[in-house]
Amino acid sequence: MAVREIVLIGDPVLRAKAKRIRTVDDGVKSLAEDMIETMRSAHGIGLAAPQINVSRQLIVVELPEEYKDVEPLSGKPLVFINPEIIKSSKEEVAGEEGCLSIPGYVGEVWRSKWIVVRAMDLNGKQFRLKAKDLLARVIQHEIDHLHGVLFIDRIESPDKLWKIEGEGKTEREEVLENIISA
Repeated sequence: MAVREIVLIGDPVLRAKAKRIRTVDDGVKSLAEDMIETMRSAHGIGLAAPQINVSRQLIVVELPEEYKDVEPLSGKPLVFINPEIIKSSKEEVAGEEGCLSIPGYVGEVWRSKWIVVRAMDLNGKQFRLKAKDLLARVIQHEIDHLHGVLFIDRIESPDKLWKIEGEGKTEREEVLENIISA
């Protein structure tokens, strides 16, 4: 397993449609392991392959252990290969989202309250999962990455995007701020 570099907004891979995975082989399994390690290292709860500069339809999600009471799948990594939302609630809820590829910013995004997602697992078997609340939000966010969509594209107005105050700006943050404000 290896921690990979997370690409930032402005990198073309984040705006491209990712390619489907035809066969689950050792390379795909290794990619999933690297993604889980990278997500954990960055203190994220979801990661899509394009975020580590791999244009493939693979996402990983891991909700924190403290959500165990409301989400039984919390505390363990979930891998979705070629995920598709096949059903979703008409009811949408607003929630705060951030992104490892857009560090230092959060915004209010409307998402379906629940979804049913179809994907393949690491054994190449199809499965379906009904997700609600935070898990549904994270899966929708990560699937968006596979289609070149970022959470900032779903924000209804500029006043719904906030900069998280930090210790001081790094060079990467200054470049990022210039891209977002352009």
